[in-house]
Amino acid sequence: MADQRKAALDVAIRKIEKNFGKGSIMRMGDATDMKIASVSSGSLAIDKALGIGGYPRGRIVEIYGPESSGKTTVALHAVAEVQRQGGTAAYIDAENALDPQYAEALGVNIDDLLLSQPDSGEEGLEIADALISSGAVDLVIVDSVAALVPRAEIDGDMGDTHVGLQARLMSQALRKLSGEINKTKTIAIFINQIREKVGVMFGNPETTTGGRALKFYSTIRMEIRRAEQIKNGTDVVGNKAKVKIVKNKVAPPFKRCEVDIMYGEGISKTGELLDMAVENDLVDKSGAWYSYGNERIGQGRENAKKWLKEHPDSMNELMNKVRVANGMEPLDEKSVKDTTNGKDSSGSGESKQETIEEASKK
Repeated sequence: MADQRKAALDVAIRKIEKNFGKGSIMRMGDATDMKIASVSSGSLAIDKALGIGGYPRGRIVEIYGPESSGKTTVALHAVAEVQRQGGTAAYIDAENALDPQYAEALGVNIDDLLLSQPDSGEEGLEIADALISSGAVDLVIVDSVAALVPRAEIDGDMGDTHVGLQARLMSQALRKLSGEINKTKTIAIFINQIREKVGVMFGNPETTTGGRALKFYSTIRMEIRRAEQIKNGTDVVGNKAKVKIVKNKVAPPFKRCEVDIMYGEGISKTGELLDMAVENDLVDKSGAWYSYGNERIGQGRENAKKWLKEHPDSMNELMNKVRVANGMEPLDEKSVKDTTNGKDSSGSGESKQETIEEASKK
C-alpha cells in the first residue's frame, strides 16, 4: 500500500513538473538554496537585530515610523550597500522629496541609481512591477506607501470620499508583486507613515497607511523612532534612533537596537561600532573612559568616536572583530575601507542602466 502511494505521488510530481516546469514542486531536502541570502542594511546594529546579517533577498520589507525618524536614511544606506556589492537599485520617490546631495553623502552612487517620481499610485506600482519582473534589479524602494495616491483620487475633486481605495490598490499590487519578488530574488522595501485611528480608547491608536495587505506580505516590519538629540557642545549634530523589528519571518522578532543618525552623514558607523564593541567586551569602558587594547581612546563617547575616525586601521580591525563576535562574516580589507569611508566601491563608471521609463515599457 505504501509503495502504491509513493508511486502515485511520483507520477503526480512528474505531471506537475511537466505542466509547470522543473522546480515548481520539490522536497525541501532537495532544495539547493535552503539558506536565505541577505544584503547588509549598511548598519552593524541593524544587521544584528535582523538576525540574518541584513535584508533577505526575495522578500518584502516595511520600514515605518513617525516623521523625521530616519526611515529614508536607513533605506538609502541599503541602496549604498547594494551598489557597493555591484548590484542595481531603484528608488520610486512618490513623495517627490529625495535629496540627491544627501543620498550621495550617504554613499549612494546617484549616477547609477534608477529614480522614478510617478504621477499616481498605479503608475508607481506598475513601474515597480516592471523593474522587479526584469530580474535585473536587486533592490526596489517605494517611498512612501502613503504617497501612492490612486488615480481616481487625483482626478476627483477635493473633499470627495474614496473609502478603502488605497488599501485595495495595495492589496491588488502585492498579490501580483509577491511572487515576482520571490522568483527574481529582489528586495522590496516599502517606507510607510503612521496615522492614528479615530475613537480608540484602549490600546495603541497608531496604525500604518495602505490597509492590512502590506502587514501580511512583509517578511520584516521595522519600526524606527527618534530618541534623544546628539549634541556637540550646544549644537545639535544628530539624533539617536530606536529600531525595533516588529515582525520577522526569517529570525526571532522583537529585537531592538539604537543607531546614531548624524546630520549630513547618516548612520554613524563609529557610534554603533563603539557600542557593539563595548557590548562584546572588545572595548573597555571605565567610567567615562574608553580603552581599546592597552590604549585609552577617549573620555566620553563622542571623543572615542573621533579617535576611531582618526585611526582607520584600528577601526577596520575592530569592525571585523565585532562582526565575527556576532556571527557575521568579516569584511575584506577593501570592503571595510569602503564601508568606513561611506563610499561606493563600484565607482561612478559609465551608467549602463536604461532609464526607468524605458524599463517600464518593456
